[in-house]
Amino acid sequence: MTRARGSSECESRQLPLPGGQAHYFERPALGFDPDRLLHTLIAETAWRSESIVLWGRRIPQPRLIAWHGDEGRRYTYSGLQLEPTPWTATLLALRDRVSAICDASFDSVLLNYYRDHRDSMGMHSDDEPELGARPTIASVSLGEERVFVMKARDQSASKPVRIRLASGSLLVMRGDTQRRWKHGLPKQTAPCGPRVNLTFRSVAPTASRPR
Repeated sequence: MTRARGSSECESRQLPLPGGQAHYFERPALGFDPDRLLHTLIAETAWRSESIVLWGRRIPQPRLIAWHGDEGRRYTYSGLQLEPTPWTATLLALRDRVSAICDASFDSVLLNYYRDHRDSMGMHSDDEPELGARPTIASVSLGEERVFVMKARDQSASKPVRIRLASGSLLVMRGDTQRRWKHGLPKQTAPCGPRVNLTFRSVAPTASRPR
C-alpha cells in the first residue's frame, strides 16, 4: 500500500486496487471521539429493518439501516427505495469534516448498524445510476473492528484485498472503483460488539433523473 504523507491526522494508505482508487485514513480528524459518536448514533438514529431482492427472492438484510440526506435524494438498490430523513446536527457536522478531508461534496449518507458478529454486508458495488458513473464514496467506521473485503469483478486479474477497519477510520473510494471492484463485510465466527458504518454519497435529485 502506498502511504500519503502529511500530519498523522491526514495520513492515508492507498489500497492496491488495479483499475480502482481507494485511500484508507486510520486516524482522520473527524472532530468526534469514536466511542461517544458510536453510542450517540445508535441512540439517536431511527434504525429500520428492511428486506431486499436478491437472486429473485426477497430476504431480510442482516443489519439495520437509516438513510439521511437533502430533500429529493431518494436512493434505490436491490428493490429497496429509501426516502431521505433530514440531517441531524451530528450527521451534518460529521459530513462537513469528511467533505473537507476528501475535498468532495456529499448530500446523503447511508448508515448501517451491525449489532454483532452475525450481521454482515454481501459483496456488491455502489453503482446505482443516481450515484453517477465514477462516484466518490466516503465510509466512516465506528465501534468493533471488522474485516472489509474487496474483490475485482474480473477475479482472474487481481487478488482480493482485505483490511481491518479501525474505529474512527475513513475509507474513500473514487474513480472506477465501483465499476471494477466489489466490496463487502462478511459474518465472523467470533462474537463481537456493535459497529456503525456511514457511507457519504452524492445522489442525483429525483426530479433530474432520466425516466
